[in-house]
Amino acid sequence: MGTADLVPGVSGGTIALVVGIYERLVRSVREASSALGALVKIEGASVREHLRQVEWRLVVPLLLGIIAAVVGLAGLIEHQLEVRPTVMAGLFLGLVVLSVVVAWRRVRSPDARHWLIAAAVALGLFVILGIGDSGFIQSPALLFFAGAGALAVCAMILPGISGSLILVMIGMYGPVIGAVADRDLAVIAVFVAGAVIGLSLFSQALHWALEHHHDDVMAGLVGLMAGSVRVLWPWPDGVAGSELAPPGADLAAVVVAAAVGASIVWLIARLAPDTA
Repeated sequence: MGTADLVPGVSGGTIALVVGIYERLVRSVREASSALGALVKIEGASVREHLRQVEWRLVVPLLLGIIAAVVGLAGLIEHQLEVRPTVMAGLFLGLVVLSVVVAWRRVRSPDARHWLIAAAVALGLFVILGIGDSGFIQSPALLFFAGAGALAVCAMILPGISGSLILVMIGMYGPVIGAVADRDLAVIAVFVAGAVIGLSLFSQALHWALEHHHDDVMAGLVGLMAGSVRVLWPWPDGVAGSELAPPGADLAAVVVAAAVGASIVWLIARLAPDTA
């Protein structure tokens, strides 16, 4: 999930959905945020009860893996996106396209309404992503990093629209990925603080929606994943923008990369237990 969230257009939530831990993760995040709220109110018994409901055997290894991926791979992915933009976009396009197929199986009783929801969300996101791209903000203040963290984390937990994509849209992708690559701990701490606040609020709403409107929500999440392919279309600039262009001379390499991405998702889905 950490590796996926480093790439605009690919979401850690997509990975969680493919491996079957998405709803368990949302439940745990919701309980942890409820514990934080109870802590602010100085309600000790409530804090302990919410913390007992967190699935720590899932959350702790997951967090360690995300941190390791972000710290260890930020520089590598940044470099590959610069030197091989179209091939990398092809890899992630293949990953997301097959993830859409896998994720649709999470809709328990699909009918025409769910197809319509997925199509409407996909079309809406596809259009929104084409409205325009933002350039990077130069030397943003620390407060901008906190706001960026709060916005990006909401997308990080949603399949299809990644935190990195949100950062691209608001012009903060370059500053944030640069801070991670440079180990700027002060900036990273402010970004994480904003993310914690945003996640605490958003997880409550998402958990309620999954509990009461599961199939509608899952259809909408599939739509988000399908609509995000606009920013993953390899030509002309990989994931650097949402402009669409015909395939170029590197078509063969992109097709191979897309096949590799799709194969990775297929293998993960085959190996992962159905524990959603």
